[in-house]
Amino acid sequence: MNKSWILLLLLHVLPATAAELTVSAASSLTEGFREIAGAYAARHPDARVDLNFAASGVLLQQVARGAPVDVLAFADQATMDQAARRGLVDPSTRQVFASNALWVVVPPRAASPPASLAALAGPAVTRVTLGNPDSVPAGRYARQALQQAGLWPSLQPRLILAQNVRQSLDYVARGEVDAGFVYATDALAMPGRVRRAFEVPLPGGIHYPLAMVKGSRNADEARRFIAFVRSPAGQAILRRHGFGSP
Repeated sequence: MNKSWILLLLLHVLPATAAELTVSAASSLTEGFREIAGAYAARHPDARVDLNFAASGVLLQQVARGAPVDVLAFADQATMDQAARRGLVDPSTRQVFASNALWVVVPPRAASPPASLAALAGPAVTRVTLGNPDSVPAGRYARQALQQAGLWPSLQPRLILAQNVRQSLDYVARGEVDAGFVYATDALAMPGRVRRAFEVPLPGGIHYPLAMVKGSRNADEARRFIAFVRSPAGQAILRRHGFGSP
């Protein structure tokens, strides 16, 4: 058998190496991006998507320290602004791909859930959880709302800071706190384990951006993934998980 036939045989027998794409996404995107990654892999069998979830600020620091990430998806524009200022992302690929809302949630059996931010300062509420504002966008949104309401200083003794929004959600679900600030999508991901008390008013809303990390080893694949998230198929998946339009 000549060498050309051997080469052809190997090409048919050996599987093609899939392009590996690493996507780091905010914790609140966990269910939505897992489904998106599955749909993307089904549409592009030549690609494999590895997902990494954490608070947006943590993801930013990981990339700043050299983590081999191809796409970043944050829960707020401020963190992406930081990434852009530090030259960590390709600004031409930056896209807003979803929106969300901030809710105050309570344990399912809460007898007298607060109906407003002001009610969080009442005697019925002794512990309130939110993500650490230094690294968690949901925490920054909560702090912004409380500052605008003039409640931030008075609530300090009652605050339990969490590492990410999912931890805040767990504190509420386990009844370890009286109320917590989480995204609407997170609350919807745990039906029956938490109950919405009210939506927090936020001028400007909550918008999620994503972008390709500068120097990505899989630039073409990263752009293709970003396009898929923004496509009708990707947007339909995000809507199923409670996210709004960009």
